[in-house]
Amino acid sequence: MEITNVMEYEKIAKEKLPKMVYDYYASGAEDQWTLQENRNAFSRILFRPRILIDVSNIDVSTTVLGFNISMPIMIAPTAMQKMAHPDGELATARATSAAGTIMTLSSWATCSVEEVASTGPGIRFFQLYVYKDRNVVRQLVKRAEEAGFKAIALTVDTPRLGRRESDIKNRFELPRGLTLKNFEGLDLGKIVKTDDSGLASYVAGQVDKSLSWKDITWLQSITSLPILVKGVITAEDARIAVEYGAAGIIVSNHGARQLDYVPATIMALEEVVKAVEGRIPVFLDGGVRRGTDVFKALALGASGVFVGRPTLFSLAADGEAGVRKMLQMLRDEFELTMALSGCRSLREISRNHIKTDWDTPHYLPAKL
Repeated sequence: MEITNVMEYEKIAKEKLPKMVYDYYASGAEDQWTLQENRNAFSRILFRPRILIDVSNIDVSTTVLGFNISMPIMIAPTAMQKMAHPDGELATARATSAAGTIMTLSSWATCSVEEVASTGPGIRFFQLYVYKDRNVVRQLVKRAEEAGFKAIALTVDTPRLGRRESDIKNRFELPRGLTLKNFEGLDLGKIVKTDDSGLASYVAGQVDKSLSWKDITWLQSITSLPILVKGVITAEDARIAVEYGAAGIIVSNHGARQLDYVPATIMALEEVVKAVEGRIPVFLDGGVRRGTDVFKALALGASGVFVGRPTLFSLAADGEAGVRKMLQMLRDEFELTMALSGCRSLREISRNHIKTDWDTPHYLPAKL
């Protein structure tokens, strides 16, 4: 079957993957309302395209934290990619590098930071969970730095793991032969079967519930890498993140896997963008499946987007080639959206290119 859009990879992945693995990747928390809403909210934003603009040359390139990348579409951190494909994160790293964009490696990857670095050059960020044992964190951050990673994406929405009912039903565990490679030498690399979700038990035992804003200062004291705060969805927290010297914010609800009934990230984005007042860049993840979604996020003030599940499903379907094609399709759709909206560069994408269902209709003509 010829793949013509990113969503089609999910169907193939569902057929190929064991139920426990597919459910782990695909599911959200509790009623999964936010999981649906992350997608549905994009459909409530419509375009206001401008016409008769010369769009024979379109530039989709941008810079993120001073790094030049080919497009504002990057890879979000997703855990345990060897469950999807034997090459796991190595395939994702090669595909992302070939596309000229940024990969974020999960703390809970099935390949280590060193293994990912060994795939060759590329701009890579490291997603960090803060463990109770701070020496583990210190060691991990140092290893990421030494392996050439360029930023830390600090996940701040997971003091405890959200209730993912399919993982409980499936008694989720890391399949035989796989480990959380970054923790292997620390005896923290295994997720075993419990009478609950094995991952929930692991998080309860290892991840620091006391994490607070002062720990961003601590993190800054142990690394010179810029710190992106991942998991902000309110103006209040956005302002505090700026005060604490965050290099950027990722508006994220953890793929709708933590607290259900939070807004879709695309709905929370503008509030966060307005709160930071241009002082630091704001990014978005959650629900991006089309180039049109990327354009909508940028029109609402995002500097770029990260994609998670599309990476896992395209990897499951066709390994490195799948991830390459997924990124290319999003890029092509985004470029087409720009052309049809009358935008030749990211600078030209503005709030006036979209209308949302929460807008005041300032641009509608007066009644005749």
